[in-house]
Amino acid sequence: MSHHPHNLSHRTNRRAAVQGALGLAAGLTFAGRLTPGALAQDPTSVSLALDWYPNANHAGLYLGLDRGYFEDANLLLDIYTPADPAAALQTVGAGRDTFGISYHSEILFAREQDVPVVSITALVQHPLNCLMMLADSNIETPADLVGGVVGTAGLPSDDAYLQTMMEEDGASIDDVEVVNVGFDLLPAVLSGRADAVIGSYWTHETILAEREGNPVRYLRVEEWGVPDYYELIVAAGEDTIAEQGDAITAFLGALQQGYTDAIADPDAALEVLLAASPDLDAEVEREGLDLLIPLWTSDGDVLFGTQTKERWDAFGSWMKEQGLLAEDVEIAAAWNGDLLPDSDTPATPAS
Repeated sequence: MSHHPHNLSHRTNRRAAVQGALGLAAGLTFAGRLTPGALAQDPTSVSLALDWYPNANHAGLYLGLDRGYFEDANLLLDIYTPADPAAALQTVGAGRDTFGISYHSEILFAREQDVPVVSITALVQHPLNCLMMLADSNIETPADLVGGVVGTAGLPSDDAYLQTMMEEDGASIDDVEVVNVGFDLLPAVLSGRADAVIGSYWTHETILAEREGNPVRYLRVEEWGVPDYYELIVAAGEDTIAEQGDAITAFLGALQQGYTDAIADPDAALEVLLAASPDLDAEVEREGLDLLIPLWTSDGDVLFGTQTKERWDAFGSWMKEQGLLAEDVEIAAAWNGDLLPDSDTPATPAS
């Protein structure tokens, strides 16, 4: 396990997709293409609510759509970005959307509130959250922050991540001043208001900083005591799973093929992504793909979409220990790994 900061100034090939303002989020809708005679019966209409506007993390989804994999699975797929992506799990749980992209922790929070949603596949195998500082700072480990200032977005999970990372390095969150900077995480560290910030993505704010001429370093949360977790997942409602199991497996097969193709041919994935969202910065998105592709399959160690009991149990237990999640939330009910189609070989990036 590495306990060293990741220096972005030496990793120019690993940058991420920019995630923009919610004002860009309304109403991008696409449908699977139907060709005469291609289907033996009417296709099943399914909808997918995105977590944000289309970006590099969705490249395999759009490539699969463009190549007709959902059509071949007899699905008419409608992809859209909700005006409020935070409400996606509510619409999925209520059956108004078939699927929604969300986050590992959000599935558990939703179930705590009796929203009947289940994770059916993992899009990103590892956390994107990090503790970020300027590249020329003296902070090499969390304990180097003792006596300093750490900015957060004010979320309870921010304090839990920070506390765990500090404890892993023999210190405590009480040894630092925690300041709520809202979502101005990058300005806080660049201006010197904070010595470091937590809650930023090493596939987002770190990249923006370098592009602005302010290189940063970062410590990944899972390398400092926080249990490894899935950053992005696809959710379905309990009733949808009970009533449309075959359609879900068909959807996941098409999704898996799209991401397998994107891993093998990121140029094609980028072309389709830019067609779906022309306002994206092509250079940024390509750099984002280079960074994100290894995370889709843990560098080819697992099949795309893989979820494990060990991962869910460990992260759920940690959330309960941190007081983030009620003790009576049943972790096993929050995910289902049986709907993903079988495949023999994990996808690996093209050399």
